[in-house]
Amino acid sequence: MATLDIDRLKAMSAEELSALFAPANPERPAAIRLAAEAGFADAQAIYGQMLLDGDGVPQNQQAAIGWFHKAAEQGHAMAINMIGRCYDLGWGVDIDKARAAEWFRLAADRGLDWGLYNYATLLALGQGVAEDKPAALDLFRRAAAMGNAKAINFVGSFHEDGWVVERNLAVAADHYRRAAEGGDFRGRFNHARMLADVGDIDGVLHWLGRVGETATPAFMEKAKAWLAASDNERLRTDGVAALVAGQEAKP
Repeated sequence: MATLDIDRLKAMSAEELSALFAPANPERPAAIRLAAEAGFADAQAIYGQMLLDGDGVPQNQQAAIGWFHKAAEQGHAMAINMIGRCYDLGWGVDIDKARAAEWFRLAADRGLDWGLYNYATLLALGQGVAEDKPAALDLFRRAAAMGNAKAINFVGSFHEDGWVVERNLAVAADHYRRAAEGGDFRGRFNHARMLADVGDIDGVLHWLGRVGETATPAFMEKAKAWLAASDNERLRTDGVAALVAGQEAKP
């Protein structure tokens, strides 16, 4: 790193920068910080995320927002989305759903799938903006078409609950399956629920195990409550074991 300076960074190709910023590179934090200070928007967004998570640097959520803003000023869509996330969840700032919605809308306008998904979520729930489920569904579908697994799951929920569209459990089940295969823990749980309805208990247990890999603690408790209320004894016992096994298998 002693020979790495801003002039050398600016002369690097995209491939060289990608290798420099690779997680396996032990010099990554210092390199990203230098590139961020040099004005590279991607590096500013990455460094902001590192500060937000405490990944390779001391956690500092307020400083993270500052770097997200620097990247956002250059039109960086993910940085714009991350400012929305900070306001949405209270990372480094007070929770402000209205401001979160403004930033998510900006990211959505730039075609970012996460911006589309996050803005659609607030529209669907009426948080920070007036509830508008038809507009939300349109945005979810756009994000789903880009392969966003969480958006695919949410489209499934619209079809299961009959929001905006006619209730159609077959369409819902197909979306949940795709969301599960795409890695969304809610999609995995919803797919498991649908499999339980058709008696595929082995399939349910498989996907419950996958839920535990990435689910939040709060969602794990909801999943356990669903299992506890089941009429199927195998689900009440083996289901919880599958959830916990998946959780313990987290990398």
